Amino acid sequence: MASSPQAQQGQAQPQGGVCPAEQFWTLLDKADRRFARVRDLPLYGRREPEEYGKAFRIYTQLWRMQQEHRQRLLDAGLRRWQVGEIAARIAHLYYSQYQRASDTALLSEAFVFYHAVLDRAYFLDEHLGAGASTKHLRFLARFLLVALILARRAHTVPLLASRIRALLDESKKTLQESDYREWKHTVQEITRFLKADSPFMNMRPLRYSYAFDPPPDNLPTTPPTVKKRGLLLGDAILCSYYHNEVKFTDLTLDTFRMLQCLEWEPCGSFALNNGYSAHDEGGQNHPNLLKDLRDAALPPNPLKTVLHRPSVPHFLTVLATKCEELPLNGMMLIYLSAAGEMGASGLGPDASERVVSSFSKFDVSNTRPVNPKEDNEPSLWLGCREGEGSNCIYPCDLIPFTRRPLFLVIDSSVSYAFKSIHGAEKGETAAMLLSRSSRSCAVGFGADSTRQSGSQFTMFLTAPVQAFCFLIGKNGLDIDKETYNKAEELLSLSLNDWATTLVASSSLDPVWIEVLGDPLLRRLLLRFIFCRATLSLLKGSNNKAECLPSCLPPLPESGLSTTTRSSPSLLRKAR
Repeated sequence: MASSPQAQQGQAQPQGGVCPAEQFWTLLDKADRRFARVRDLPLYGRREPEEYGKAFRIYTQLWRMQQEHRQRLLDAGLRRWQVGEIAARIAHLYYSQYQRASDTALLSEAFVFYHAVLDRAYFLDEHLGAGASTKHLRFLARFLLVALILARRAHTVPLLASRIRALLDESKKTLQESDYREWKHTVQEITRFLKADSPFMNMRPLRYSYAFDPPPDNLPTTPPTVKKRGLLLGDAILCSYYHNEVKFTDLTLDTFRMLQCLEWEPCGSFALNNGYSAHDEGGQNHPNLLKDLRDAALPPNPLKTVLHRPSVPHFLTVLATKCEELPLNGMMLIYLSAAGEMGASGLGPDASERVVSSFSKFDVSNTRPVNPKEDNEPSLWLGCREGEGSNCIYPCDLIPFTRRPLFLVIDSSVSYAFKSIHGAEKGETAAMLLSRSSRSCAVGFGADSTRQSGSQFTMFLTAPVQAFCFLIGKNGLDIDKETYNKAEELLSLSLNDWATTLVASSSLDPVWIEVLGDPLLRRLLLRFIFCRATLSLLKGSNNKAECLPSCLPPLPESGLSTTTRSSPSLLRKAR
């Protein structure tokens, strides 16, 4: 991790204790170039580029110089908006580090610097001149993204959203028409996103929280006689794309939920205050905010990379890099949520074995010519359909990466096609959670549900109580905190019972034994079981394969039957 400004304060003193204006302007120009280099760096890879440390050092110097010699610099022409831009760029550096390291403490530091800029109204400087509105809007949008990921929904998120709307209305005459249309679209994205990410969806943190989830030390464990490798979730790729789906910048609603679901909640105060921090959200008045959020007892978050509409070559490049750098005891999670293309062959859930047989065409010893029409297998669309070759991903694209332990979550109408990976792995058995393939079986989730409120399957994995409520026709407006907490408690007890049943099973596949050893993956698996058990009770499903999610390798029948028997208690509780 690059040294932060706080850690480098001792290096930030100008030579001789003097801060001439010329030195500041030279340093500011140099900082601009450093920032541009950092901004263009890829946001994946375990080895942190040197540019981060260099950028932090130079911005630390600038920040210290403007603090200690503010009046001399003001006399030399320094403007308030320039001070704000320095602070905002430090915040952006912290956010970029969070994207690489997944450390929420870095996200908190970004929040502190962004809020300092907002609180002191740096970008309301009358000397900002041309481009003032664009700079201000860009700052507010970046701050809003950080506040959303930190779940600061009580005050900061609605405040920023309203300020962006107000500033855009005020700037309509000064912005160029193309810029105004672009920001108008951004405001519409924000409105849709906040409507979907409602207060009901924030009744509890999506992150693993000790206030709602059992501490790892209290989880049921496999008998000592069962051989375990001790695999842990080390890295993840999160990718979601649907036409006109709910998103803000490059963060879709589904990846937003999965991103938080694969992290540890930093402190209990968030969960105990209905999703809002007990600290003043201003942050700058609490210099120990970072210390309060860090908990040495918590495991580190797995690294995560969010990809929005990547080309398949880029997706595979990122995946290859991550698999190459994955620790020996690490497991890679791949989350894909996208529309599917069935293909000319019309493969369905009962014909996935035909995909397996088609792998022979990739054998270099097979000289039989391949008919392009036969090669039209089910695939996922990761982008617009204009460039089919570079935007659709096939199950066989992932097989080379099964040399490392993979945990696949496929949320698509053609998820069944990925069953073909099972048995074709190149070294490690892949654990797979696959959504149901028929959208017509949904209750409480209409045809446009994925675009308006996110995927049902992903919601069950990240916010199961809320998904259950939507399934039975409740939108959460009539559910109070006490009722919600009782439902969470009942679900937690059920999940724990199901985990006990699974670990006691003698027929549990070794890959699921490893999954149950990681708290974050275990929670996904148990919520998947809850999702399947709940959907199996619906009249419309009739236990049809296309109406139920599936997993590979198969789970023991004893575990699934237990969940089916206990699920009616949740239905009674809901009513």
